[in-house]
Amino acid sequence: MSAVEPEGTEQGDTARPQDDGMTWWYRWLCRLAGVVGGIVCAIAGLWNCVTVNPLNIAAGVWMMLNAFILMLCEAPFCCQFIEFANTVAAKTDRMKPWQKALFYCGMALFPVFISFTLTTFLGNAIAFATGVLYGLSALGKKGDAVSYAKLQQIKKQPDEEKEMGT
Repeated sequence: MSAVEPEGTEQGDTARPQDDGMTWWYRWLCRLAGVVGGIVCAIAGLWNCVTVNPLNIAAGVWMMLNAFILMLCEAPFCCQFIEFANTVAAKTDRMKPWQKALFYCGMALFPVFISFTLTTFLGNAIAFATGVLYGLSALGKKGDAVSYAKLQQIKKQPDEEKEMGT
C-alpha cells in the first residue's frame, strides 16, 4: 500500500470498474432499483416478522438481511457507520452484470421459498427486478436495424442462388 492510498483500500479499489457496456442512465436505473428494492424489502421483512409463524419470521429476517445487503452494495453512503461498506461496494462494482443478476435474484427468491405469502412475494419483487435489470444488461446492446437488414440480405442470397440454379 502506498502512502497516497487511503487506509482500508486495496490496490485497484479506486479504479473505475471495467466497461461492461452499460450506459450511465441504465447504471443509475439499476442502482435506484436496488435502493428502492432494499427499502421495500426491509419494510416488508419487518411486517413479516410481526407474526407467530416461525417460517414467516425466518423469511422476514432474511428479507431484512437482503435489504441490508442491497443497500450495502448499491448505496454504500447509506451505511457510513460500517467500516467495510466502501470496500464491499467497490468489490460489487467490479462484478460482472450476470454475477450481480444471479446474486440478487437468488437472494430475492430465497424468502419466497421459505414462506410464500403476499408480503414476501411483493416485498422481494423489486429486489428480484434489480437482478433482472442487471441480467438484461449482461445480454448486451441490441443491434441496429441496418445491421439486421444486412444479415437478412446475406441469408437470403444463398437461397436465391439455389432457386435460380435448379
